Amino acid sequence: MQDTTADSATQALDTLEVITEKGIELGMTYGPKLVLALIVLIVGFWVIGAILKGVDKALDKASVDNTLQRFLLSIISVILKLLLVIVFASMIGVETASLIAMLGAAGLAIGLALQGSLANFAGGVLILLFKPFKTDDIIKAEGYLGRVKEIQMFNTILLTLDNQKVVIPNALLSNGCVTNLFCEETRRVDITFGISYGDDVLAAKKLLQGILDADPRILKEPENEVYVCEHADSSVNLLTRSWVESDNYWPVYFDLYEKVKLAFDENGISIPFPQRDVHIHQTQQ
Repeated sequence: MQDTTADSATQALDTLEVITEKGIELGMTYGPKLVLALIVLIVGFWVIGAILKGVDKALDKASVDNTLQRFLLSIISVILKLLLVIVFASMIGVETASLIAMLGAAGLAIGLALQGSLANFAGGVLILLFKPFKTDDIIKAEGYLGRVKEIQMFNTILLTLDNQKVVIPNALLSNGCVTNLFCEETRRVDITFGISYGDDVLAAKKLLQGILDADPRILKEPENEVYVCEHADSSVNLLTRSWVESDNYWPVYFDLYEKVKLAFDENGISIPFPQRDVHIHQTQQ
């Protein structure tokens, strides 16, 4: 009985000795690598933080949109940290080829599954980067006219002039035609007024020119212009062209219609409406 107990104790000591020797061997082999990898990991995170701060300052100086700035910083952070983890894994002896292949396959699968969303995402990046329009601009796109309320990463939110909310995917805006109505400081107001064929064309032109010149909101340069632009079915059409500051476009546009109507009435100039003469011919039986 004592011999059996002694044999068991001896075997246990031998096993412990083997484990200890193996542990020391592994520690001597991988210990320095692990310590070095941890140092690289810590220093790497510090370097990534410094890089992100530098990129943040550079984007601020370049006046990059805040939404795009946050997104770019997050993407750069993820990429750098992923590279750092791969370096750390390779330093401690982990096979990284299979890890990279797995990440690539997963990225491909996600890209195929979110193809439409990625197109909208890429469109949002292009809009925020190249700025064909910005928040509070009035644009016309995809059949809608409205003020840009918000530019998101996947969609752009418009408020129409009658306060309806329209959500337009960014892929359509980045690849389609967009009219930015008031992006410039000045804009030309073009309005056509019709007078009767029996009215004095020169007098009507002089009257229109006086109305344009008298409005203080209309710029003096470039000069106001009044042309006979068309001999229509029931009227002679006069085209007025005047330049205003963009903020004054709609007030001037609507006021001119009122002022011209009142001035025409005072000066006996008629604004014709479509007419049709009907002739009845009787046939003799």
